[in-house]
Amino acid sequence: MANKRMKILVVDDDAAIREVLRIRLESWGYQVEQAADAGQARELVRSYNPELVISDVVMPDVSGLRLLRSLMADEPARTIVLMTAHGTVDIAVEAIKLGAHDFLTKPLDYSKLKAIVEAAESEVQLQQKSNRLTSKLEKDSGFGSFVGNSKAMKKVYRLIRSIIPADVSVLITGESGTGKELAARMIHETGPRSGGPFVAINAAAIPSELVESEVFGHEKGAFTGATTLRQGCFELAHQGVLLLDEIAEMSVALQVKLLRVLEDGRIRRLGGKEELTVDVRVLAATNQDPERAVQEGKMREDLYYRLNVFTLHLPPLRERKTDIPLLVQHFVSRFNAKHGAQVQGVREETLGKLTAYSWPGNVRELSNVLERAVVLARSRWIETSHLPAYIQKPDAVSKKIVRPVGTSAAAAEKELILKTLEETGHNKAEAARRLGVDVKTIRNKLKSYGLM
Repeated sequence: MANKRMKILVVDDDAAIREVLRIRLESWGYQVEQAADAGQARELVRSYNPELVISDVVMPDVSGLRLLRSLMADEPARTIVLMTAHGTVDIAVEAIKLGAHDFLTKPLDYSKLKAIVEAAESEVQLQQKSNRLTSKLEKDSGFGSFVGNSKAMKKVYRLIRSIIPADVSVLITGESGTGKELAARMIHETGPRSGGPFVAINAAAIPSELVESEVFGHEKGAFTGATTLRQGCFELAHQGVLLLDEIAEMSVALQVKLLRVLEDGRIRRLGGKEELTVDVRVLAATNQDPERAVQEGKMREDLYYRLNVFTLHLPPLRERKTDIPLLVQHFVSRFNAKHGAQVQGVREETLGKLTAYSWPGNVRELSNVLERAVVLARSRWIETSHLPAYIQKPDAVSKKIVRPVGTSAAAAEKELILKTLEETGHNKAEAARRLGVDVKTIRNKLKSYGLM
């Protein structure tokens, strides 16, 4: 403890007790100032700015509980320990409810005092780290809406800056949850078409028979149920930006029509005879390896090269783990505002669990995990107990499937799909990638199991 230099303010109307505490605390390596009453304590808090306040509860002018309320009103994160010779459960409970770090009774047990002060110092250091991360977020957290300063992300930022002013097509690649739509929106919002619309369509989320109508629109009566004229995404995005997400999930036949629009800027609605001219910057995204998709026949080679004027690859979170502390602080702040919470950050052990996890769902999965944790937290800090079991104890989730001989293929397939979904945090796109199938197959299987 000799190297510890935390500043402590001792508040007690008994000069002898203050002096004994000063000697003891300084012998442990702490800096100590003294106050005889609440008024003097408030002045020293302003000038001395202690990291820890140890205050008596019973004092002649203002009680320690009132002083606690006053100090916490000024600085909710301040670390305060109360002590009294008249300790009762009711006073202790009230103190903790008001935000006290801990409670001591007189005569003081110095081994307990030392343990409480050390715990308080850990709390202070955690708070200081949280403050530094918050300050870094405010000053230089990343680029635009992206959070992170890792080498991998700085490379992404440099490329986005090059892409923004060029009114050309971009192919955005990366696993599900890495921020492909976020990148597309940044390109739109800061680019030459920022005054025009931004339209996004996810080909994997629309039934295959409706994708063409969504993209190109349809005339009234074009097919059963087409009771009115409908503009497609290209028309809606005229003079703006269109994001075609999960483009490798589009049928090859539709990709042919898409290629023609990219080449001559003309579309024809389903059931229509007239060709319409559109002026659209097209951004495409996929969570698949586009070259592999071409080799497997999922994506036309000519369409790939037409879109691939620029390729923007977003790295998975497991390749930029140094960004996790900043991302955690960013999401804690966001979800505090959303849920009216006052969480300061995460414990060191919790951050260790978050950093060790592989994040198959990437930043989106991290966001979901932290929103859950902020809602569950009942203190200033997120504990490991607030994390899902598969992050708390990753080895507890079995990665092996053992089935007896004679098990039906359908039963084995179901268990494989459900186990893969469990391991990926129920991220369907990532599970599909690992299983070598498309997302639609996963959705159809879940529907057949009665799980969607």
